[in-house]
Amino acid sequence: MTRTRLAPFAALLLALAVLAAGAGTARAAGYRYWSFWDRQGDAWTYATQGPASAHPGDGSVEGFRFAVSADSKDASQPRTAPSFEAVCGSTPTKDGTKRVALVIDFGTPQDGEQGETPPAARTACAQVAPDATTADALAAVAKPLRYNSAALLCAIAGYPRTGCGEPVGNTPAASDPAKKADDGGSGGPSVGLLAGVAAVLALGAAAIWQSRRRKG
Repeated sequence: MTRTRLAPFAALLLALAVLAAGAGTARAAGYRYWSFWDRQGDAWTYATQGPASAHPGDGSVEGFRFAVSADSKDASQPRTAPSFEAVCGSTPTKDGTKRVALVIDFGTPQDGEQGETPPAARTACAQVAPDATTADALAAVAKPLRYNSAALLCAIAGYPRTGCGEPVGNTPAASDPAKKADDGGSGGPSVGLLAGVAAVLALGAAAIWQSRRRKG
């Protein structure tokens, strides 16, 4: 095959390499942090504000999960979603207070720092002042808490011992049933990647046809 005919193949291989590299980069970045959740009905919803800003009403159920996640769409939910009654049913009401059910999921060993074992998940009923925030409720039942200078929640009940929202090399495989996989959970190439490969192949075929046409 002549050098002229080799050119389209070289361009095709280069494009495929760039496409594959881009797909790997898109899935590489992740952050190790505590995510904050509201229980809506029987399911968890990613909270739209931080625990220091949220003012849950009496009877609310709030959740926290420590995990490695790329963003809110990829975040791992608490692995249980108990009802308010299941957590606070045995805590009697008291004038001038509200009760907030808290679910604290410390995650898996794979999500934590190497050598640090996460505590078992727990629930707690916080009985706090009517104007208390979720952070106040958490402080009432799960000290010590740790925050960084930007007021990001870094540790609950002392876990983890160090670190705060630091980036990690790769997000965990989507084996956690609570994790929302962005590729349908198949573990194979994403639809976007396959479509991109198909497009590059089509362009490569067109280039080869043009080359042969000129030769003809």
